[in-house]
Amino acid sequence: MGCELGKLASRDNRNGARKFEEPTPPQVQVDPRLPLTAKQKYNMMASWKGISRAMESTGVCMFLKLFEEHSELLLLFEKFKSLKSKEDQATSLELAEHATTVMSTLDEGIKGLDDLDTFFEYLNQVGASHRRIPGFKAEYFWRIEKPFLEAVETTLGDRYTSNVENIYKITIKFIIETLVKGFENANAT
Repeated sequence: MGCELGKLASRDNRNGARKFEEPTPPQVQVDPRLPLTAKQKYNMMASWKGISRAMESTGVCMFLKLFEEHSELLLLFEKFKSLKSKEDQATSLELAEHATTVMSTLDEGIKGLDDLDTFFEYLNQVGASHRRIPGFKAEYFWRIEKPFLEAVETTLGDRYTSNVENIYKITIKFIIETLVKGFENANAT
């Protein structure tokens, strides 16, 4: 009888309520090719929603910062290479259209983090498509990294914490590496 009471007592907490052990949630498996943890990926997807609501303005901001730092790249763009001033660039419909296209590409890439086979296929194709741009070099992809991070920071404002910054740095590096591989592999064929 003592044993039965001991068993009953151990099932109840001091308030007389039953103790239930919480099952540990299963660990979410992340594709090992992805340089983010499951939590980082979740945070990336969550914060990207703020960017996706402001794609054009974020993209224009990114290109303004790109041309501010690398004005020589403006010559690669037939539609808006004549836009020398920041004001002309900021109000250009052609630049806004291209910025939206680039941001849509990044959007597809980030949404593709759930399916890395599709992610790699898509971004490799985008990288390869830059072969058609006269004078374009693989290292030009890297020049968008800093302007992208600055534009994201501008758009997210106080939501751009050091943790979010780190996640975006890892993500944009992963995206650019994939674009470069697509560009370089297109040369090999």
